[in-house]
Amino acid sequence: MSSVDKSGTYKLGDRSVNRLGYGAMQLAGKGVFGPPKDHDAAAAVLREAVANGVNHIDTSDYYGPYVTNKLIREALAPYPDDLTIVTKIGARRGEDASWLPAFTADELEQAVHDNLRNLGLEVIDVVNLRIMFGVHGPAEGSIEPQVTKLAELQRRGLVRHVGLSNVTRAQIAEGRKICKIVCVQNQYNLAHRGDDALIDELARDGIAYVPFFPLGGFNPLQSSTLSGVAERLGATPMQVALAWLLQRSPNILLIPGTSSVGHLRENLAAAELKLSSDVLRELDGVAKAA
Repeated sequence: MSSVDKSGTYKLGDRSVNRLGYGAMQLAGKGVFGPPKDHDAAAAVLREAVANGVNHIDTSDYYGPYVTNKLIREALAPYPDDLTIVTKIGARRGEDASWLPAFTADELEQAVHDNLRNLGLEVIDVVNLRIMFGVHGPAEGSIEPQVTKLAELQRRGLVRHVGLSNVTRAQIAEGRKICKIVCVQNQYNLAHRGDDALIDELARDGIAYVPFFPLGGFNPLQSSTLSGVAERLGATPMQVALAWLLQRSPNILLIPGTSSVGHLRENLAAAELKLSSDVLRELDGVAKAA
C-alpha cells in the first residue's frame, strides 16, 4: 500500500478518489504564468504523482495559461482509468499575468472547450466554477446565470460533474438549486478556519471540500507553533498541516502542489502521519493566535 492509499478515499461525484491528490498550479512559470522553468522536471512530477497512487489532479486552463493542461496531457495520456481530472473555469489571464473574470455564458463555454482540447478529453470529470466577485476571498452575489450555463454543458455531455470555488454558503445553496454540486473549493487551513461549520454541513450531505493554500496566511506565531510541532514529530510543517486537514473531516480532499519530485514525495508521506489528540488540541489553538 502506498502512502497515498493510506489517506483513505471519498466520493467525488460518481468517482472514488484517494483523499490526497495533487494540484498542478505550480507547474506553470513564476506567478502561474508562462512555461515551467524545467519542462521535463514538471512532467516528471506528474508521472511521479500518479505512480505513487494519486488519482485526483486539480488543474485549470488559466494556469499558464494553457500550460499545465498541455503538460498533463503530454505526461499522462492515455490516462489511467481511475484518474479523475478536475479543472476550473471563470477566470482568464491578462497579458500582464493579471487574473480577470471570464464569466459570460460564451466565455464559460469556450473555457470548457479549451480544457477539453488541451487535456485531450471528450468529457471533463469535474468542472469547478471559480467565483471572481471578491479580490481577497468569497464575496456575495448571485451565481445563477453561471451555474445554469454549466448545468447546460453538463446536459450536453461535456461536463460530468459541477463544483464551486471561492464561494459563500449562500452561493452554494443557490447553486444546489440548479444542479448537483459535488465539491466546494475554498481557502481553509489551520490558521484560517472560517469554513469550519460549512465543512461539517457539506460532510453531512456527502459533498467533498477541497481546501487550497494549506500553509497560506500564517503569522509568525502561528508558523512557529506549527514548526515546533513538526520538529517534535520529525516531520515538515507542510506534512503536519496536511495531516491535520486529513484528520479534520472525512470529506476533505487535498491537492497540495509542487514543482519538485522531492517535495511531492514529502507531501504524499503526510498520509502516514497520525496526529495524537494532544497534538490536535495544540494545533487547534493556531487559529486563535491571530
